[in-house]
Amino acid sequence: MPHVTFIHGIANKPAPDVLIRLWRDSLARDEGIDLGAEGVTSDMVYWADVLYGEPKREMAEHESNDSIVEARDEEPDMTWRDELESDELLWVDGLASKMNFDAPPPGGDETFTPEAFGDSELEANFERIPLPWWLKRRLMKMLLRDVHHYLFNVEYQAHPDRPAVRVQDEIRQRMISALAQGAAKPGPHVVISHSMGTVIAYDCLKRVPDCPRVDALMTIGSPLGLDEVQDKLQPGWSREDGFPSTTLKDSWVNVFDRLDVVAAFDPEIANDYRKRGDKVIDDLNEQNWGTWRHNISNYLAGAELRGKLQQMLEL
Repeated sequence: MPHVTFIHGIANKPAPDVLIRLWRDSLARDEGIDLGAEGVTSDMVYWADVLYGEPKREMAEHESNDSIVEARDEEPDMTWRDELESDELLWVDGLASKMNFDAPPPGGDETFTPEAFGDSELEANFERIPLPWWLKRRLMKMLLRDVHHYLFNVEYQAHPDRPAVRVQDEIRQRMISALAQGAAKPGPHVVISHSMGTVIAYDCLKRVPDCPRVDALMTIGSPLGLDEVQDKLQPGWSREDGFPSTTLKDSWVNVFDRLDVVAAFDPEIANDYRKRGDKVIDDLNEQNWGTWRHNISNYLAGAELRGKLQQMLEL
């Protein structure tokens, strides 16, 4: 029996049982892939509670723009940057600069356009779509904070009623546990990761000793193309042999939308995660719709993504 392990990305999320239902429903809608009807089991590596307090309320339908835009008061506190020193400070400032995090709104207005990045290569990856400046800023805060705290294994207490934990240690343990449960099933076992979840999935598959083996990996809307992320995935990662050969049996499909502001820094990653010098990752450009192109629900509705997943699951 096939099995899917999901792992979510940045920002706070609904409770685990709600979130996995939202992902499965997104895959199934409009005559898509109904995992239950196909006999495919699934679970969710849930880590939002490691970095966020209370779960978000349940959405009315699909996980959508609301997961980011519905409440402006949920922006993460960024005072942690004031305590950084040395190489860690340089790393954070470098990534913040690349994301234009500290710059004022272009022209003093509330609209984000590609020109706000001030980088011709990045501008080429974007079309002119309006994104409110406050929304862009919130996304960058979440991405910068979540990626930093994971890659630097920060000790963090998300809620006063829960103990502080080392972020990377805690999330790795959850991921490895889920992979072990999936490995115990007949298979094939497919990992579907989104956003920051792609960094966690790769880190575990490539850098955690005795990580269980999986059959296929799908990364969606991934920041794995960022140089700063790759730098912190060493030792383990290299451009010429970054593919996790010992733990990934078969295919790696990387799905992106060039208007997804998380993936757009470097959406095609086959050149950065080669297998003994060869490009083996299937980079799939599948456009979403609307303003918020990082939306996992829209990604999971993509016809080409679903086709690749059916092949992975041998349906």
